[in-house]
Order: sequence, then C-alpha cells, then structure tokens
Amino acid sequence: MTPAQLEAFLGALTTRLAGALQTEPFSLRAGQQVGADLVAAHIASAEGLGRTLEMIDLRLLRDLDLSGTDLPDRMARLLGAVAAGYARALRDRTLDEQETIRRAAMVAREQAELALRESEARFRHQATHDPLTDLPNRTLFTERLSAALDRPGSEPRRLGLCFVDLDGFKMINDTLGHQVGDLLLISVADRLRRSVGDHLVARLGGDEFVILIEETSCTDDALKVADAALAAIGTMAVVDGHELTVSASIGIVERAVIGTTPSELMRAADITLHWAKSSGKGRWALFDPEHNERELTRYALSAAMPGALDRREFYVDYQPLVSLQTGALLGVEALVRWRHPGLGVLGPDQFIGLAEETGLIVRLGSWVLAEACRQAREWLHLNPDAPFVSVNLAVRQVHDPGLVDEVTALLEQTGLPPHRLQLEITESALMSAADQPVYALRRLADLGIRIAIDDFGTGYSNLSYLRSLPVGELKVAGSFVSGLRTASDSASRTDERILAALVSLAHTLELTVTAEGVETARQAERLRAIGCEAAQGWHFGRPGPSAQIAALLG
Repeated sequence: MTPAQLEAFLGALTTRLAGALQTEPFSLRAGQQVGADLVAAHIASAEGLGRTLEMIDLRLLRDLDLSGTDLPDRMARLLGAVAAGYARALRDRTLDEQETIRRAAMVAREQAELALRESEARFRHQATHDPLTDLPNRTLFTERLSAALDRPGSEPRRLGLCFVDLDGFKMINDTLGHQVGDLLLISVADRLRRSVGDHLVARLGGDEFVILIEETSCTDDALKVADAALAAIGTMAVVDGHELTVSASIGIVERAVIGTTPSELMRAADITLHWAKSSGKGRWALFDPEHNERELTRYALSAAMPGALDRREFYVDYQPLVSLQTGALLGVEALVRWRHPGLGVLGPDQFIGLAEETGLIVRLGSWVLAEACRQAREWLHLNPDAPFVSVNLAVRQVHDPGLVDEVTALLEQTGLPPHRLQLEITESALMSAADQPVYALRRLADLGIRIAIDDFGTGYSNLSYLRSLPVGELKVAGSFVSGLRTASDSASRTDERILAALVSLAHTLELTVTAEGVETARQAERLRAIGCEAAQGWHFGRPGPSAQIAALLG
C-alpha cells in the first residue's frame, strides 16, 4: 500500500487499541485482532512488526494521558497481545499457504501426469497406426498377431489371415496422380473396416492390407471374411470426381495356433497372395502345404540351375524321327535332361519353365545347341547318311539379336553342314509384331538350316503370315495323335479328321509334317494313311543317349 494508505491504516489500528485500553472489562482480544490485521495487511516481517508497534506505541503515548493509572500496564499487555496475535496469524497464514502450495503441486502433478498419459497415448497411436488411413500399421498388427498366438488356453485354437493387395493400383497412381491414389486407399480402408466386423484390419504399406481373424473354427470362417473383403473393395467409389472400381487379390492362411509363428504365417500368406495374383487377380487363394512344397522345390531348382550348368549336370538325350513311308531314320530331336545330385534325373518339363522365367534359358539353350551340333558331326564321321539333329529354340533365343552369329559360329567350329541342323520354334515365338525374329530365321534358312514349327495346332497362327515364314516343316502336337487309339470311337474319328486337315494345310503351304507322340502301330498306320511324312514317339524309340543313335548307324 502507499505511504498515505499505510498512515490511515495505522491510525485506525491506534484508535482501536486506544479504545481497548479504556474499555471495561479490559480484554486482550482487540490486540490479538490487530496483530491478525497486520498479517492480513502483508506487514509480515519481524522488522515490519517492530516498527509498526513502535509507531502505535508513540501514537498512544501522544494521544493518551497514562500518568496515575494502570494504562501503561494495560498498554504493555495489549501490545504483547498484538505481537502474539500477529505471530499466530502469521503461522496460520504460512500453514494455509503451505497447504495451498501442496494442493497446487498435487493438481499440477495430476495435470502433468494426465498430459503425459495423453501425450504417450498420442505418440503410441502415431507409432502404431497408419497416418493416411488411421488403420493399425505393421507394428500393431505384429503385436496383436503375436498376442493371439501366445494367448494361454487349454483348448486347441485356430486363427486366420487374409493378405490383401489391390490389383492395378499403380496404374491409378500413374494416370490420376498420388492424391487420387491416397484418397482411394482411404476409401478402401474404410470399406474394409466396415465389411469385416470386429476383425483387425491393418495397412502394411502401399496398397497392402491384412485382416486378422482370431478364434476361427474352420477354413470357412476365413473364406467368408475374404469374400466380404473382395465385395467391399470391388464396390464403385467416387474419388475426387472420378468413378473408380478396383479389385483385389487375397492370400488366405487358416491353421491351428500350435507350432505357428508370426513370421511363418506372414510368409505363407504372402506366398498365397502370389498364387492368387498368378491365377488371374480379383480372387482369393488358400494356402496349400503341398502346393507350397512344390513352389519351394521350384525355387530351389531355379537357384541351383546356374551352378548345375557350370558343373555339367545337364546332358542331352536324342529321340529318333522316322519316315512313315520307309521306316528310315531321318533325324533325331535333342532333348535336355538334368542329372540332379539330390532329385535324380529331371525331364525338361520340370525345369525349362524355370529357365525361361529366370532368363537362364538363353544360356542353357546355347549349351544344348552346341552339344547337339558337336554330336551330329560325330555321327557323320560314323555314317555319311547320319540323321540331322533337331534342336528346340526358346522364345528368348529366337529374339536374341546374336542368334544368327551364334549358329553360324557353331557350324564353323563343329564342321556340321547346315542342312544337318533343324531349329524348332513354337508358334508363339513366331507370331509377334517384331521383325527381328523373322529376319533372323530367313538368314538361317538361307544358310541351308531347316526351320520347323513345333507343337503346331496348340497355339495360334495367322495363315497368311505363316505362308511368308521360312519354314519347311510342321510338327503336329502329340495331343492330336493321342486320339487315334481306337477305330470305333467317335472322338478318335474327329481327331483323325483334324489331323488330316492339318496335313492338307501343311501340304498346301508346301511343308512336310512330322507327328509327335506316336505310341502305337495303329497311330503310325493312320498317320501314314493321311499323308504324314514322319513321326516320333515311343513306338519308334524312346529318348536315349548318343550311343544309342550311334548303334543304329553302325
């Protein structure tokens, strides 16, 4: 307070004390109250109290006549009461302030703990949820999956996973932009969340989602969830003004909990998703251990192929191509085999597809071609009428710009006459818009090399295009020949008419015809009757080593 306010305040206290000195009966209560008022006025120090009492004392001495009375004693006692009241009030105020401080500290601590909990919850949510869709992310999904697997219980339990991947999402991103793509993901996430009930839906990243189905009773529980998810995703949605309809592929795993780990479940779901994609998309696939075992074997074979080539584990068998008119040996087809150290001898149907997928088919095909040319030249040393050798070319080999130079170099190195080599190409390898393969085949044909179309009738051919190709022979697929087993069967008669039409077409194009897969004398007889020039199959000889052909030439 200001000096003037302090002066007025002290004057009022002096007046109250003066009145108390002369009041009968005499009481110290007024002094105690004055002490409390001093504390309330924030005169809260020993120095302040002393100076205040000194000023009050001087005023009372100035204003009162204390001679000949007991007023001096009363005044001393009253000033003591002021001091006592002051001390008591100051103590009480200190205790109040301490309690206030304690309560404030408790409130502050509670508020801090609440803020900390809210902050932790916010950070926890951010760490365990996808920022775009607000779905649980991979971290939370893995925690929930692990908890589901580790949950104690005496009864056998099962669970399921649906691994969801959108089909063609990249095209939407590339054509309409990432903003539309993000909005579509938000829409898909919301539809998934609403379509699968209480099951956990998480976004793993990109356009991949996963659904955790706990406590399944059988596979159908997971299949129903997958069907609901496909239906929800396939619903047309308007996104940023665009009407968008997308599909999804789903890999499903449903199994007993015992003996299963999160990583095994996710790996199995990922593999199964790949199966669904490979089967045409827009569908689900269910994990099958036997299918998976076959896929693992395929992967192991694929990984082992380069080393197998280096270790010369591949070898070539040769199957006779025989004239149907004279029975003479016209040629042999080179058929590659793999002598696998663990699996035994593998036929081409077990590894050629893998070689094509990995690109190793070019290296493998080049090795087979070189081996066949070398062997054919050795047969020529034994007999000048030795058969020609027929070698299959893969699609990648046909499209290889270095094919002509490679074949030319092989013929020069081995000394094999060009007409002793036949190259077999499938219809699909020829029926393309590219000019390079046709140009290469024409150059090879100009050298005198035979060109044949393999498995004719199983692909698609433009006849006018076929007429312009440098082809000298058609090899009719064994699937047509296999129908010539009985004379009375109507299907057999149909197959025979189809074969007759193919042979007639080939002859119209001035091509010779070789039938593949001939296993019986009746089949050979019927093929001869419809004008087929040559044949190969078990009826004439199974594929065998080069020594087997050498024995025929001796």
